[in-house]
Amino acid sequence: MTEILADAHILIVDDDERIRTLLQKFLSRNGFWVTAARDAAHARKLLDGLEFDLIVLDVMMPGEDGLTLTRDLRKKLSTPILLLTAKGETSERIMGLEAGADDYLTKPFEPKELVLRINAILRRIPVEQTVAEPPKTMQLGGVRYDVTRGELWAGDDLVRLTATESALMRIFSATPHTPISRAKLVEDLGRDTGQAQERAVDVQITRLRRKIEADPKSPRYLQTVRGAGYMLAPE
Repeated sequence: MTEILADAHILIVDDDERIRTLLQKFLSRNGFWVTAARDAAHARKLLDGLEFDLIVLDVMMPGEDGLTLTRDLRKKLSTPILLLTAKGETSERIMGLEAGADDYLTKPFEPKELVLRINAILRRIPVEQTVAEPPKTMQLGGVRYDVTRGELWAGDDLVRLTATESALMRIFSATPHTPISRAKLVEDLGRDTGQAQERAVDVQITRLRRKIEADPKSPRYLQTVRGAGYMLAPE
């Protein structure tokens, strides 16, 4: 059974616009969902409202550098970090790993190698083990959701869910066919209240629909209920 990695959301942080654009286009062509930040401050703003599966982070940036940002992020995030640097010395790689990075790639590099390293990191993320119980599933068209294990399956393929997507599926599956407001979703996710967080929920719903719906723009199973919020409507 092959785990689906390609829909992972990658954050690229690099002050070089040419490199940002190149990596964004290449990773997008390889099936990843990509967001780019121009510096550490920009990255922090994106991380406040979105959840990423992996961060590709340049070390040498003006202002706050990649190593400093990595150390700080490690205090509150477990998101994998792959560092990019123009320095290939062993001491530099050790500093990056000690700061909390999961891998280290020296510039210049082949974009294909970056894809291989990203997939290798994502495959290492452990799948939570649960106590064996009789399966309880919900059918959502071509995919099914195992309520007991909190897993989404497309045939024999396990579809990767981020922590926020997993939490949303648990919330929706607890009360199927019942609309849940954006404010309630923000509360149940343990986020601070406010319009910014509600907009962040909208983004996560869009991502989740891409993994569930045959046509995410016309959702059948994760519906928008006008004036009431969102609702999971399994078969």
